[in-house]
Amino acid sequence: MQLVDTHSHLYLGLFDADRDQVIKQANEKGINKILLPNIDSHTIIPMNQMTAAYPDVCYAMMGLHPTAVKENYREEFEIIRKELVSGNYIAIGEIGIDLYWDKIRLREQCLVLEQELDLALKMDKPVVIHARESFDVIFEMLQPYAGKGIRGVFHAFSGTSLQAMDAVEMGFLIGIGGMITYKNSGLVETVQEVDISHMVLETDSPFLSPVPNRGKRNEPAYMTYVAETVAKLKSLDINEIALATTANALKLFGLKIDDER
Repeated sequence: MQLVDTHSHLYLGLFDADRDQVIKQANEKGINKILLPNIDSHTIIPMNQMTAAYPDVCYAMMGLHPTAVKENYREEFEIIRKELVSGNYIAIGEIGIDLYWDKIRLREQCLVLEQELDLALKMDKPVVIHARESFDVIFEMLQPYAGKGIRGVFHAFSGTSLQAMDAVEMGFLIGIGGMITYKNSGLVETVQEVDISHMVLETDSPFLSPVPNRGKRNEPAYMTYVAETVAKLKSLDINEIALATTANALKLFGLKIDDER
């Protein structure tokens, strides 16, 4: 069984003491690719150090996380833009709108997201979208890009099945992570109704650890709990889930399971 963790912040300090062991454990579980979304200018160096250290496992994205859109967002975005244009990144992410942590800077978040979406079309790269209490805003922003080649994934999807269908209609995949194992996640119907051809799996480690490790540091190896839960909800064998979601991830991000860089 081979799996792709399409969203992990494995470069953060919480993994400094045992990062090698965490990657080894992931590989032993069949997680052979770990995709790293950026947060802000401060995470670029540690993230790229990881891709250099694990070139056959870790792949980096470049974007400005919506919660990192602060007073200095212009300077931050310019750093991100230059890095994206000059570096080797598989996607533009993590980007989006977050109205849970910050409702004050909605205008600024929208300005940054619009520029990142423009870059995605110009550079022909997929986007990885963070949507927290912001689906309506993001869908409205995506409308002008629909049908023009915009594609990507709604990471850590937390919306309704109807919102999932809307995302799929726009050319997006649905990122399913640890929340699917939570009793009150509200995602059971979404996973049951959305075809597996429109899903990818992720951990968002070190966050959103699945049951039975909820509340602890998440890591890529725990994605097997996500795959098992999705398999049960879809009444499919876990190997079918792995095969389909891995193929979806590789296609979207332009990777191969035996990729060598």
